[in-house]
Amino acid sequence: MLNFLKKLFSASEKPDLNALIEEGAFLVDVRSPQEFAQVKVKGSVNIPLDSISRQISKFKDKKHIIVFCRSGNRSSQAKSILQRNGFTNVVNGGTVGNVNQFVK
Repeated sequence: MLNFLKKLFSASEKPDLNALIEEGAFLVDVRSPQEFAQVKVKGSVNIPLDSISRQISKFKDKKHIIVFCRSGNRSSQAKSILQRNGFTNVVNGGTVGNVNQFVK
């Protein structure tokens, strides 16, 4: 009973970014091109938040998608946009630093 209540009232489980990245997740930095030029996560692509809707085709056929930014705010918005467009395999990775710690 206690475990049931913990699951019911606790925050949702955090995705295993390390495992998703090892499986070849599509890493999408939604910061501006200027921010992306300063600090990059190896293997990531830059699709700024304001162009996500116009570039939906780039997300098709991806097994896992991890979106991230400077603070996690824009990536949260990007995740919502992608989910509204039918993507169920999107994870908000939060910050550049958070995602970068799992990239080898």
